[in-house]
Amino acid sequence: MVVAVEDSDPRVSGRGLALLRQAGIDVTVGVGADEASELNAGFFLKVREGRPLVTLKLASSLDGRIATHSGESKWITGEQARHAAHLLRAEHDVIMVGSGTALADDPELTCRLPGLEDRSPVRVVVDGRLRLPLTSQLVASANEIPTWLLTLEDGDAARVEAFQECGVDVVEVPEGPDHTVDLGAALMVLAESGVTRVLVEGGAHLAAGLLRAGLVDRLVWFRSARLIGGDGLPAAVAFGVDHLAQTPRFERLDVRPIGEDVMEIYKKI
Repeated sequence: MVVAVEDSDPRVSGRGLALLRQAGIDVTVGVGADEASELNAGFFLKVREGRPLVTLKLASSLDGRIATHSGESKWITGEQARHAAHLLRAEHDVIMVGSGTALADDPELTCRLPGLEDRSPVRVVVDGRLRLPLTSQLVASANEIPTWLLTLEDGDAARVEAFQECGVDVVEVPEGPDHTVDLGAALMVLAESGVTRVLVEGGAHLAAGLLRAGLVDRLVWFRSARLIGGDGLPAAVAFGVDHLAQTPRFERLDVRPIGEDVMEIYKKI
């Protein structure tokens, strides 16, 4: 028996291998351990910290702008980069956006690659004030594609009921220190539902909140070879950095051309 990496879940860790050895089976552990650990990183993090792995996906200009000052963002990156982003959706359990992005873009948040349409992840909107319109594409398709709304406790009961009647699962989450949804608590709620990998696609406020809380584990950054300037919308709004020592740090794992754009992959240090 050749095993890449042991299961870190304390309920079973090492017991299966011990039984195999007791039965006289030669067991080798550690072949391809690094690759297997990365493949199972979401599960291992859930076991260790009780939350899923969070990947923040960004598509921006070279100067880190995700839209012009007027809000125009379609399309900063090219078609091949968008295809790669859809493949990321198929590889995650959940795709998450903030209410601002849901309001501005009215997205579908589905995987639309040929042959992978049924791999669309659960769609999650972080919406502390229940601002998501009942007429949005997310709500309209909630009966076909699982859609969860993470909101603050004691929200408007009538509005909660309206979302539920449309097929949206409304999940109440404690309030954080900035009077918005506690993102750490929200991720723990997702983990309790079996989620191990979350793909965050926007917007700048949600990205900043996750970075501030140290909850971004991976970055997938698509960069377009264009410049927008200082009046463009940033990839993340201010999140309280006064000194370089406070900045989240990442190690670059990969960089590759995607059509006319570049995709960079980073891991939190």
